[in-house]
Amino acid sequence: MDLINLGIKAIFIENMIFAYFLGMCSYLAVSKKVSTANGLGVAVTFVLLLTIPLNWLLQEYLLKEGALGFLGEQFKGVNLEFLQFIMFIAVIAAVVQLVEMIIEKYSPSLYGTLGIFLPLIAVNCAILGASLFMIQRDYTLVQATVFALGSGIGWHLAIVAMAAIRERMKYSNVPPALRGLGITMILTGLMGLAFMSFMGISL
Repeated sequence: MDLINLGIKAIFIENMIFAYFLGMCSYLAVSKKVSTANGLGVAVTFVLLLTIPLNWLLQEYLLKEGALGFLGEQFKGVNLEFLQFIMFIAVIAAVVQLVEMIIEKYSPSLYGTLGIFLPLIAVNCAILGASLFMIQRDYTLVQATVFALGSGIGWHLAIVAMAAIRERMKYSNVPPALRGLGITMILTGLMGLAFMSFMGISL
């Protein structure tokens, strides 16, 4: 039950876009068509699902103080946490490269549509943010994996919802001064306010 609550919280209550505004660059740029947004959402979820458990293992068995104790008594006091950012980003970049190769092979059209935003998943702050939240909140490996899945689904939900609205807005009479990024930012704020209503729910 606790794991279900954690997953629901990651999707709705602590949504990466609407609660923390992480990963906004690709969210704003790729949310013009539902099909493209859906592809990027799946890719981000897959990257989160791989990188968060890998980063947890890295933190527990290599980086944190005393993690190298299995090598001998003299290594028990070694603390490599100052390498945390570099190592986490290296893992994220490696997984993104793998995802990029898979998408290029099996869906060249999606690969072409996503363009530069596919490799930019590597610098998507939602992924690094999820890794840092995992450490800050002291999650176990299972909790970290559930949190990764929930965060990915939440990000996917946010970008697809925005893409669906933007597709409909093509037929709306938006004032010229607000067309493009202006109305998108207003919509993001309104959706963020709507998602804030979930914060009052205790799970």
